[in-house]
Amino acid sequence: MQVEVNGTRLWFDVDGPALVPDGRSMRRRPTVVLVHGGPATWDHSYLKPWFHELTGVAQVVYLDLRDHGRSSRHDPNAWSFEACADDIRAFCDALAIDRPIVLGHSLGGMIVGVYGARHRGHAAGLILLSTMGRFDLDRLTEGFRAVAGDEVAALARRDYSVDDLDEQEGRRVFAAFGPHVPTDDELARRMQNLDLGAHGSELLVTFDGSARLPSVTSPTLVCVGELDAVTPVSASQELIELLPPGVGRLAVIPGAGHFPWLDRPSELWSILEAFVVEVA
Repeated sequence: MQVEVNGTRLWFDVDGPALVPDGRSMRRRPTVVLVHGGPATWDHSYLKPWFHELTGVAQVVYLDLRDHGRSSRHDPNAWSFEACADDIRAFCDALAIDRPIVLGHSLGGMIVGVYGARHRGHAAGLILLSTMGRFDLDRLTEGFRAVAGDEVAALARRDYSVDDLDEQEGRRVFAAFGPHVPTDDELARRMQNLDLGAHGSELLVTFDGSARLPSVTSPTLVCVGELDAVTPVSASQELIELLPPGVGRLAVIPGAGHFPWLDRPSELWSILEAFVVEVA
């Protein structure tokens, strides 16, 4: 399905009902909007079928960001975190999704943080999963060193310095993202936009939401895997410090990496479901 907002066409999919029978009436359930990682080479597909698990407590909406997946393409140099953040607000308003709970994974979490700051109080809650409030190459390098050693840390530093790796080097870095990572079949399902790669990567490695995150007012769950090399626990701890007092809470999942639903699914779903039910 697609919807036009802010001069673009966004693709989305829906899993689970928003209304369910409850005696003599229909009861409204919360809606969780999922925002994928990136940039350029990711879309919603790697979140399926895993996040169907949340349909036990909420309707789940998968969203492809502008210039990603099945959403419309534009001038790559016009893409920005701010445009995507504003799209989230406009998307929810267009579909009459009232008080959404917006979950962003990895780069998606950075965008969701910007959305929370630019559109204060629009969301019933934010979930910042395996993400950061500020890109720090030294911190990322040490994250990879801790889980995979010096050689992979050096490769990761090159990779995130926008220096192309060969296929074997790239696989070594990706394998260090966590105990489990998406399979080749899962990765093949993505619709990529390589034209966005250089500009999107530059925005990623220069991202700093430090001045914005103190404006967030929606209750925010910051969730990270203990073994996440890309966005280490220290990045999530910094996120909590950047949010206003009392707004954020931190959940660290033991034994999990950058894709915690693949490593410790029962622990992740328990944490996410409890937060959704609480803030809905």
